[in-house]
Amino acid sequence: MLITVKAAPTPSNAYGETVCVAGIRQGLGQESWVRLYPINFRAQDAVDQFRKYEVVRLRAKPARNDRRLESWRPDLGSIRRERVIPPGKQRRSHIDHHIQHSMCELLAEVRSAPPGRSLAVIRPAEVSSLRVRPNSGWKPEQQRAIDRAAAAEDLFGVSGTPLIAPRFTAKYVYRCTHRSCRGHEQGMLDWELVALQHRLRNLTDAEVISAIEQKFFAEKVRPGQDTAFYVGNQAKWEQTFSVLGVYTAAR
Repeated sequence: MLITVKAAPTPSNAYGETVCVAGIRQGLGQESWVRLYPINFRAQDAVDQFRKYEVVRLRAKPARNDRRLESWRPDLGSIRRERVIPPGKQRRSHIDHHIQHSMCELLAEVRSAPPGRSLAVIRPAEVSSLRVRPNSGWKPEQQRAIDRAAAAEDLFGVSGTPLIAPRFTAKYVYRCTHRSCRGHEQGMLDWELVALQHRLRNLTDAEVISAIEQKFFAEKVRPGQDTAFYVGNQAKWEQTFSVLGVYTAAR
């Protein structure tokens, strides 16, 4: 599978913390979207932390408690890293033919024939803004999950840094190409958004906001560049889609 998405880590009642990884399944006569869950990246050795646009080989089975057809439960011990697909023509040959233009049609499909598709890559017609807002922190149930995980680590003599909520959230506001599109506002769950804030943790709020806007709007949504959003929904709220990552390529 070609990894295209690494979502930000979130607290989990069952696993302490986990991330959603998604990408495109290769071979077997046809390509298809795949979501791997759960994966705890911070618990893996650095050598095992595969990158976006890396091809990996693994064993997985359909998720039992998730009716979305793209959801699979990985055998983490079976993951083998193979190669990274570089930017340019090679990467475009894997991604471009999957790009759709209508978020509205994707939502209509989920409403009319649930669960519908839960992963896609959408090329927006126009991205009007990136809204960066202060994060209110983890919800009470999320904080309890973190506390339970920390207590379990202490019990077994394992040390680790508790998962810290990012200082800011971000949402893209855009229109797709559907003739009656009224616009979409979708939160961004990209791992890179959280990683950037962690690297800049000693800067002021204004400096961090400026850096987020520069990286995720000025650089990723600029004239002369193809931009598309990897989008995915939630198991409990199938009509709620978020931006899981941004795909860019030179025209």
